[in-house]
Amino acid sequence: MMRLGVLAIGAVLAVSVSYPVLGEEGGDEQARKEVREVMKRLQARYEKTKDLQADFTQKTTIEGFERPMTSSGKVYIKKPGRLRWNYLDPSAEDIYVQGDDVKVYVPEHKQVLVGKLTHMAASRAPLELLQGAAKLDASFEAEPTPGKSRGVGGIRLVTLVPKSHDAEAHGTVQRIVVEVFPKTYFIRSLSLHEVSGNVSNFEFSSLQSNIGLDDDLFVPKFPPDVEVVKAPVLTQP
Repeated sequence: MMRLGVLAIGAVLAVSVSYPVLGEEGGDEQARKEVREVMKRLQARYEKTKDLQADFTQKTTIEGFERPMTSSGKVYIKKPGRLRWNYLDPSAEDIYVQGDDVKVYVPEHKQVLVGKLTHMAASRAPLELLQGAAKLDASFEAEPTPGKSRGVGGIRLVTLVPKSHDAEAHGTVQRIVVEVFPKTYFIRSLSLHEVSGNVSNFEFSSLQSNIGLDDDLFVPKFPPDVEVVKAPVLTQP
């Protein structure tokens, strides 16, 4: 199954985060001040990050299903525009992004799904973010996450909401909740909330940055007998 949410999450992880434009005036000034501080430090961290690898765990709750789906694996990112997302458990699935090209390899089915990120995600936003051609504040408003819950170390959770003028382009994404590590300000967790009610929670660990990831790591290598399948186009070219 093509996990389109991964492309949005990968884009947020890979982008050099810019200083956000917050929502409407009013509300809790202290909360908005904390959000500005989190985003400022997040920006400083990711501007210095040329490559990144991490372990991840994912829990996806699908509307109408009682039991969530859980999986885990590794993610590799190298600027600009390269992403490798490897699911290892409970089954193998490898997602490669190189610029606008996406390849999804499912060993169990001996198939490779190939397509364009701009077509599969129904928006240019993920591609632009991965390539560094856009910044988060161009597509999202950063807001304090409602409620009193905070992340590790008591740091304010940040909610990214698609800007109204770009809502159609973002398609299914309703909001993304971001939690950072208290010392490094790398992203610790991301929760992707879809309009449908589905929620995917990603937690990252064992992060390593600027270790000189080899370009070859992002070059797909498939068995010669693999079947190549064209991905459906979700929007007009």
